[in-house]
Amino acid sequence: MASSSHAQPLERYDSSAQWSARTRFHLPAEDSSAAEARRRTQAQLREWRAPCDARDNAQLVISELVTNALRHTRSRSVGCELRINGSLLRVAVSGEGAGPRRGPSVATEEDEGGRGLLLVVTLSRGWGVRPLDAGRGHTVWADLPLHGAPA
Repeated sequence: MASSSHAQPLERYDSSAQWSARTRFHLPAEDSSAAEARRRTQAQLREWRAPCDARDNAQLVISELVTNALRHTRSRSVGCELRINGSLLRVAVSGEGAGPRRGPSVATEEDEGGRGLLLVVTLSRGWGVRPLDAGRGHTVWADLPLHGAPA
């Protein structure tokens, strides 16, 4: 399992917390899926009346997580989920494969990639990786503040 130093314990991912709003959608493993995930996230969070900065941050995070799932696994599709609990927005992306085996890497100036998980860590109050219940695949999640900056 890879996670940040401020990630929630794995067992708290599906805690009994009361989620006041929740939506799920699936996307095919195609280049256009990250853009579609951003579009759907923006539309849903507008419907839920989330603040603009929370919508923008959620779009960045879901884009990174979808891109990573498509780039680093052999997923045929990805599942996306948005949940609100009080002042937190959970963004989660599920794919096939084992998921990240380590935390964020340090990219050099010449690297074209390698900054995605660092962005997720910076914007979130916690993040982590958990295996899917069926044992085939993983979910990477991040808890974002709905108001204000990450703690």
